[in-house]
Amino acid sequence: MISLLAIRNFLYRPWRSALLFLGYGMGVTVMIVLLSIGEALITQASDERLVGGGDVTVLPEGLDIEVMKTGGLGGLFFSIGNARFVYSQVLTSPRLAYGVQSVAPQIEGKLLYLRTADGAERTVRATGEVPGATRAVGAAPELAAGAWRDDEGDRRWADPTPAELRHEIDHFHLTPAGAEHASTWAEWHYFNVVSPDSRRWAFVALIVNGDVRGDAWGGRFTVTLREQGGATRRYASVVRPAAVRFSTEDADVRVGSASVTVLPDGRYHVAGSAAAEEGPGMVELDLVVAPAPGAYLPSAARGTDESFGYVVPGLRASATGRICAGGACERFEDAQSYHDHNWGVWRDVTWEWGASRAGAFTVLYGRVHADGSAATGPLYVYLVDSLGFRAAFRPGRIDYVDGREISVEGRRLRVPSRATMVDVRGADTLRIDVSVEDAIGTDFSGLLADSGDAAALRTLPAGAPRPFFIQMKGRLRVSGRVGGAPVAGEGTGFFETYR
Repeated sequence: MISLLAIRNFLYRPWRSALLFLGYGMGVTVMIVLLSIGEALITQASDERLVGGGDVTVLPEGLDIEVMKTGGLGGLFFSIGNARFVYSQVLTSPRLAYGVQSVAPQIEGKLLYLRTADGAERTVRATGEVPGATRAVGAAPELAAGAWRDDEGDRRWADPTPAELRHEIDHFHLTPAGAEHASTWAEWHYFNVVSPDSRRWAFVALIVNGDVRGDAWGGRFTVTLREQGGATRRYASVVRPAAVRFSTEDADVRVGSASVTVLPDGRYHVAGSAAAEEGPGMVELDLVVAPAPGAYLPSAARGTDESFGYVVPGLRASATGRICAGGACERFEDAQSYHDHNWGVWRDVTWEWGASRAGAFTVLYGRVHADGSAATGPLYVYLVDSLGFRAAFRPGRIDYVDGREISVEGRRLRVPSRATMVDVRGADTLRIDVSVEDAIGTDFSGLLADSGDAAALRTLPAGAPRPFFIQMKGRLRVSGRVGGAPVAGEGTGFFETYR
């Protein structure tokens, strides 16, 4: 009887009955999906191999939940680059103190290989945590015996002293095994300092160049003094390997009589002397460079073999001391300064770069073109304020206006007078305007010759315009909004490109 009534009702109102069946079917489907998701969440929550603890787990964008577990190929390479920087400059930053009570970095179930004294190799699953931090988020394990507390390594990772941080991120490297064109390997500390009226400045570099695994390498100490619109004075001292000291464990470097030493409070002592490259004269400098707390960029190495890398330990810094040249000395007291560190194989490499103060903000931008590539990928713009890292942007291009003309070894060359970068990332916006006040150029073939890369010189087409390295000084203005708050400021900076 019920079946007969159902059939007759369907035949009497077929469209209404079909719509009812469709709605009922969709409801059942949604319920099945929700029950399946709930079951999966319960299963994953009870899985001992899942990274857990706390209320929020931070993972790289787009990471599948299964990558958090061991046992699969996807889990072998799970890591967060510069995790300590993310921990200290983002998650535990004073900027988030209103909503973040505690943060616990963890490595859960990482695949490692253990080699025993008898040569046997075994696979092991290892976990790494900072005990105090894990306990703070309520994820500490129950101890059957013994103690589980922070040791010196935990402290150095989570809360290094300024000097420990400098040595960790600013140490030197060895030429990687198997590196192509290893003769062009170079690594250097770079500093600049600006006079109070922004009319005079100095570029200082302590360079180790050549393949340091052999004998054909050495050191170079260079100082460039420039007065806006005036003359450029260059000084250099070249020394053999026996007079060079560098380390893969600390940031201290010595190149002949010149040296960079990290002081116990994290400041840099930079000292040295060199002869003029042309004509008589000497330069002597003695400066203490103090980086502002939190104003640094962590290592941005390309590839696991560290064939190219860049780190900025002193994005915003101040310098105190003196520079003497031509019988006159200029003293600096908390003068605007900057420090970065580069390493890599520098054959067929060019770049766009700039670093500037902008009121309460400091801006760094750049990109590297390697292997002679003409491709122009997005720039990286890094913004900091008094609390450290503020935001990162990726403008698609730099719009230059080549409105200046300079002379390089008797050749007239048009160089930028202005530059603009713009980016929008969600609700955040950024605009950078650069006004160039001074520019100098260097014949790039000279740099290749200094590095010993004669092969690269031979590959330049006959009669082709040679690339020129352009160093500029000017004013940078930043504007936009980040996190709903306005960003605005202007200040003096240095910028580099090629023409």
